[in-house]
Amino acid sequence: MKKRTRRLVRSGAVVLGSLLALWMVITLLAGLAQSLQTLAGGWGAPLFLVILAALGWLGWTTWQGQQQGSRQGRRASGKAGSQALPMAFDSKREAAGEHLDSIGRQLELVQDQVMRQALESERRQVAAELERGDLVVVVFGTGSSGKTSLIRALLGEMVGSAEPAMGSTQASHTYRLPMAGLNRGVRLVDTPGILESGVQGQRREDMARRQAVQADLLLFVVDGDLRDSELRMVRLLLSLGKRLLLVLNKCDLLGQRQEQRLLQVLRQRCAPQLPPEDVIPASSAPPRLAAAPGMPPPVPEVAALLRRLAQVLRLEGDELMADNILLQSRHLSVDTEAVLTNQRERASRTVVERYAWIGGGIIALTPLPGLDLLGAAAVNAQMVLELGRIHGVKLGRDQGRELALAVGRTMTGLGLVKGGTLLLTTALSAAWPALVVAKALQGVSAAWLTRVAGASLTEYFSRNQDWGDGGMAAAIRKHYDLNRRHTQLNDFLTMAVERIVEPLQRRLKGVPPGQQTNQPPAPASGRSDDPE
Repeated sequence: MKKRTRRLVRSGAVVLGSLLALWMVITLLAGLAQSLQTLAGGWGAPLFLVILAALGWLGWTTWQGQQQGSRQGRRASGKAGSQALPMAFDSKREAAGEHLDSIGRQLELVQDQVMRQALESERRQVAAELERGDLVVVVFGTGSSGKTSLIRALLGEMVGSAEPAMGSTQASHTYRLPMAGLNRGVRLVDTPGILESGVQGQRREDMARRQAVQADLLLFVVDGDLRDSELRMVRLLLSLGKRLLLVLNKCDLLGQRQEQRLLQVLRQRCAPQLPPEDVIPASSAPPRLAAAPGMPPPVPEVAALLRRLAQVLRLEGDELMADNILLQSRHLSVDTEAVLTNQRERASRTVVERYAWIGGGIIALTPLPGLDLLGAAAVNAQMVLELGRIHGVKLGRDQGRELALAVGRTMTGLGLVKGGTLLLTTALSAAWPALVVAKALQGVSAAWLTRVAGASLTEYFSRNQDWGDGGMAAAIRKHYDLNRRHTQLNDFLTMAVERIVEPLQRRLKGVPPGQQTNQPPAPASGRSDDPE
């Protein structure tokens, strides 16, 4: 009765509200019609009808658009709901395959044969992982934490060596773990202990880490609270995107209260990256002394671990495998790109050095009236083209010349040409006769400024033809400051003396002996006041 009364009251309120709204609309329209009649005279009524029709059309189209959007939203949500979740697995496998194809094309550009073979071997290994059907579970942890005993308990058979000495597991071993309800096989991998001392211990740890990176799922085994080194390792593995279960082994050596307290501590230390249900107790090898005379020996307690392991592999197995393969392919792509980046940097430095001394030598032998990089535009334009080719950018000659001219104009506008000339004049004048310095200065300055321009252009191409936030001027200024540092400048002056100054002195006739031609230049201060 009360519900019916509330419905009647609600319905009456809706009707009254609708009537009130209708009355307000009619009043508003009547006022509008009267105002139009006053302002427009005989045109007031037709104008009112036009406005009324426009308002009606606008309301109708708005309502239609809302209805259509609602229908599309329902269709989209229906499609999303009907799509099978394994599509994510397939898409990740496809992404990994595309990564591997791209890496194959990148490796064709690697010039170091040893490095290319190593990366190609790793690429083939990841490609084989892409085709495999087994899930890989790696047992990982410190020496003598009970990894091998835990695997023995999970398998229910005697495998491996479970001696108490540190480092008893010398190499990785793989076993088949039968697990009902899975459409894939499970490979259980025992690894050497980590955090052991000595060269051999470090070598075994490197092996274990490589296995961990390739795992679909990790069992990190501890026999007590996490040491700082272990906690760092857990966080590192989680940051790499690895799925991990933390196993507290040897619980048979703890009392029940101590076990619960230790589990709580581990869960708190690993939160929030590791959920509480992924920190699991186990007792892989309870001592036989615990059994009373005439009673069967105690059995391992790994049921909780087996349940959680089966649950994770059933629910997440395909995704874990896809994530792992995609992660490995991305890491390989990053490594390959790093090799290519180093290769491009070395090749770029070689090109810049070559054109710096070519341009410097030309200008030293045929001095120009006033130093400007625009005078060496042809040499610098060719340098731009070669730097572009190294970085996979194809430029026409006109584009190369325009880019070289733009860099030269920017350097001149910033006052770097005058500042560089003053810096080099000070350094050369301290060790060489004035006539030699005057003749060589333009060539040495052109070579040094070409170095600065080449380093700036190398960064531009390595950033996919982007000068960065500060633009061309900021990039050039940065490399100008880097090249005038004490060490870099003195290295350059040593080469400049050998390649430009001494050959020029030998060409000059009638120059007094002055100082010996093999005298090195005085150390540069590395500072200059650049005239702006």
